[in-house]
Amino acid sequence: MNAERRDDMDSQTDEPVGELSYMAASRELDGIVEFFERSEVDVDQLVARLERATAIVDELDRRIRRTRAQVEELVPKLEAAGRTAASEQVVVGVGDGADELEDRSGATGVDSGGSAGETLPF
Repeated sequence: MNAERRDDMDSQTDEPVGELSYMAASRELDGIVEFFERSEVDVDQLVARLERATAIVDELDRRIRRTRAQVEELVPKLEAAGRTAASEQVVVGVGDGADELEDRSGATGVDSGGSAGETLPF
């Protein structure tokens, strides 16, 4: 490994893992994997790169778990909001065979024949 490449890799490891964007951390991890895939591994950097890779994997896993928990919390709220919006629509009249719907904003639409209590498909 030449000195320029070594300096380039060392500058990447200066930034704390928690401050890297997800994509930057992923790219750095890819670079570390490439380092290990070479037939001649620089033993002076072996443990440092392995520790850095472990820290990156742990951080990315933590972020994925946190994001999954946030999504699992938000999806039911979104579904409830959709059900509330659907139930706020009221039938206001009958036009040539199709029920017209009006929501609280005053917009009208044509009912496709489903029941007023149907939930949204998400």
